[in-house]
Amino acid sequence: MLSVSNLSVQFGKRVLFDEVNVAFTHGNCYGIIGANGAGKSTFLKIISKQIDPTSGQVHLEPGKRMSILEQNHNACDAFTVLETVVRGNKPLFDIKTQIDALYADYTDENADKIGELQVQFEEMNGWNADSDAAALLSNLGISEDLHYVTMADMDSKLKVRVLLAQALFGNPDVLIMDEPTNDLDYETINWLEHFLANYENTVIVVSHDRHFLDAVCTHVVDIDFGKLNLYSGNYTFWYESSQLAARQRAQQNKKAEEKAKELQEFIMRFSANVAKSKQATSRKKMLDKLKIEDIKPSSRRYPAIIFDREREAGDQILNIEKLSAVAEDGEVLFENVDINLAKGDKVAIISKDSRASTAFYEIVMGNMKPTTGKVQWGITTTQSYLPADNESFFKNSLNLVDWLRQWTKTEEEREEVYVRGFLGKMLFSGEEALKKSSVLSGGEKVRCMLSRMMLLRANVLLLDEPTNHLDLESITAFNNSLKNFKGTVLLTTHDHEFVNTVANRIIELTPKGTIDRYLSFDEYMTDKAIKAQRDKMYAVPV
Repeated sequence: MLSVSNLSVQFGKRVLFDEVNVAFTHGNCYGIIGANGAGKSTFLKIISKQIDPTSGQVHLEPGKRMSILEQNHNACDAFTVLETVVRGNKPLFDIKTQIDALYADYTDENADKIGELQVQFEEMNGWNADSDAAALLSNLGISEDLHYVTMADMDSKLKVRVLLAQALFGNPDVLIMDEPTNDLDYETINWLEHFLANYENTVIVVSHDRHFLDAVCTHVVDIDFGKLNLYSGNYTFWYESSQLAARQRAQQNKKAEEKAKELQEFIMRFSANVAKSKQATSRKKMLDKLKIEDIKPSSRRYPAIIFDREREAGDQILNIEKLSAVAEDGEVLFENVDINLAKGDKVAIISKDSRASTAFYEIVMGNMKPTTGKVQWGITTTQSYLPADNESFFKNSLNLVDWLRQWTKTEEEREEVYVRGFLGKMLFSGEEALKKSSVLSGGEKVRCMLSRMMLLRANVLLLDEPTNHLDLESITAFNNSLKNFKGTVLLTTHDHEFVNTVANRIIELTPKGTIDRYLSFDEYMTDKAIKAQRDKMYAVPV
């Protein structure tokens, strides 16, 4: 279907890919993973012919069509929503454009040409294009009254859904998607997971959403040291099997046959779990064909995120009464919020409006005044906050050792070896720890903030979109650390796996009050009674 031969990419002295060979076959979904900067997005641009490699070839089987999820959200601003979707099938749209142009300048000579084009148009199911595009839009939550609105006038989050429909339109033979879940809500992501899990053609996707990768991928392509390594299975299988293989490599005294048996048992156990999962489809049966030699250790480095508490909190954690907040434009973000946190609560704070959850954190941390209500922390609690926007922490040009020293409390803590210990856990070792804080990337800034949180040793952690900018390795380590944390957690995240494995309580902030349940996130989102209640609390009065 699509193959890459002897592909090399070099920028100056930096070699990004070196003699890469890989084939993407029909009916499979390939998740491209790799550390930040490994070249995931660059690889997608090369195979979609948006940029040229230094050497090598990309070959798409003749007669096959490739579709790409548009990353420039303003690229189609001049067109209506429906036309934008139909433009996703370029060969079909080109024929439609030719037919319209010939009719506009109709002559007897044009008639034969129009007839030929209409035969091609019919073969491509062109007469149903508008209705098919409309159905796709409706499935993605774009109501009929918006189908003829100009893209420039669409809400930015709805634009993303339209561009997603454009990429999916016309059943492309190869579908390429770079971070398709960005700016999508949980319901739309769930629809996309089910769509792609049953998609019969080839899908190549880059995503930091582990739940999404697990739901749709039959293979993982790991970019590491300029090479592409292809593995069967989804992300969790790749991660757990590579960790098992790494442990086995370290076990020098273990016999080869014992290691082989352990690996085979792992494959059987994992295959059984997949078969029972809600996302199971016929393509998941390929896991039954996995071989021991498919399992290899990864050379990827994972940060050591460990949240210790200076002291254990008492029974009184946080009490909130009649809390309300209004946005600058006068819109009610939430009102009448009453919350009493219990010891051991790990709470997901969710809302359809991200401004609401961010305002909530800013208020409870004392950085913003509420419209009404009061917030009272227990006297034994200490808080550590990771805001969605951390730019205010990086306005100076201190090196990272001195940057982290700002939050030390004693002379012993100010010792360089002590500070470097927390930076080293987040992979800032040696000269890396002397980088200027003002020149860090988004992911590096979040890792610095996590070093700060570990240093503070608080017993309550507040996290507003903590996975933003992080690579899969950091997200996985962060997720595991929060599952093991013995204190209280309040978090807001669009990472499905993160929230579902950490939170034991869901609190949703709405303009008409809160919904508060001790449930997992999956249980909360699939509960029909809760869904009906949510619909009422977000409903706009007529």
